[in-house]
Amino acid sequence: MSTYANLPAPSPEQGLNRYLQEIRRFPMLEPEQEYMLAKRWVDHEDTDAAHQLVTSHLRLAAKIAMGYRGYGLPQAEVISEANVGLMQAVKRFDPEKGFRLATYAMWWIRASIQEYILRSWSLVKLGTTSAQKKLFFNLRKAKARIGALEEGDLRPDNVKQIANDLGVTEDEVISMNRRMSGGDASLNAMVGQDSESSTQWQDWLEDEGANQASEYEERDELDARRELLAEAMEVLNDREKDILVQRRLQDEVVTLEELSGQYDVSRERIRQIEVRAFEKLQKRMQELAREKGMLAVA
Repeated sequence: MSTYANLPAPSPEQGLNRYLQEIRRFPMLEPEQEYMLAKRWVDHEDTDAAHQLVTSHLRLAAKIAMGYRGYGLPQAEVISEANVGLMQAVKRFDPEKGFRLATYAMWWIRASIQEYILRSWSLVKLGTTSAQKKLFFNLRKAKARIGALEEGDLRPDNVKQIANDLGVTEDEVISMNRRMSGGDASLNAMVGQDSESSTQWQDWLEDEGANQASEYEERDELDARRELLAEAMEVLNDREKDILVQRRLQDEVVTLEELSGQYDVSRERIRQIEVRAFEKLQKRMQELAREKGMLAVA
């Protein structure tokens, strides 16, 4: 998508406050406007429509990016990564699914920022466990809950409490806290001191409902369930597997009529095979989930 070259870009030279003021000039879209623009992009690859979709959500990207200020990275670069995630969301957005672009874009924006942070921080390299990544993204919030943000090394009682709250070892808490110490700035600092309309940094923070640790947990669970599904699929024969995939496990569902033609049997026979295959698959997934100590699979 070529719209990125035409976007306002945050930079140290430009000043972040100026960028935030500049992106406010792009109007928010009504649901019908958003739908029509998205259709123009999906159906005709209309780059002007895509550009409008992106620019109307730059404020959302900036607001989410402000929630990642505590990692010592240039805020302009974090916002730029948020914009990359936003563009990926626009590129893949399907207006026929029935939800707004902002809802869909939040995941892509956060994922893009988190990948940038993980690439940039020396303490999080390839091979780092998902538990350490969760600790990395959740430690500051845990410290805030017990009023320990302004300290250097944590007191032993605080270390123990955080370790219990986050499900990690005390050594991991101490090590991560030392690596992450420093670089925090006051959230009450003004965004641009030269303007009467300047706001505090905390006004740009993302919604408290967004929890990076829980997103990693959900992603880990999704990966585990995908592996479980792949393993459970082995209980099916080739025909059952193919019919189930075409009927239930892909975006574009194949009709019973089409499958009856492929296999030269009646539509009712295809339906019976589909139901039986699904029941076999569900039973096998529940067995595997119990064996692996996972939550029950619906």
